[in-house]
Amino acid sequence: MRPRRERDALRGCPVGRLTQDPDVMADPALRRPVDEFFAWLRARIAGLVAEAQAKGELDSALDPAATATAIVAVLQGGYVIARAADDADVYGQAVDGALGMLAGRAR
Repeated sequence: MRPRRERDALRGCPVGRLTQDPDVMADPALRRPVDEFFAWLRARIAGLVAEAQAKGELDSALDPAATATAIVAVLQGGYVIARAADDADVYGQAVDGALGMLAGRAR
């Protein structure tokens, strides 16, 4: 397994935090980069899932787009619950859980 990138889970995701700002979300010009980032991230992860499927590493029954969206949701939610608990380890648990679910679909 590759080492994980270090991050300050209690700070949360800088882009994800922008979704909580009503002024950002109400202004199409400010919201656009947020939307574009999450669209790019989901597409990138979906591409990695599809690549793993093509190599026979992941179950071909997985929907790459749905899987990517779930992964992003788990990571963003991990930031939220880690902040709520004031415990960075909670974010690590979310990551471990997502990886465990994917491992169950590995070939």
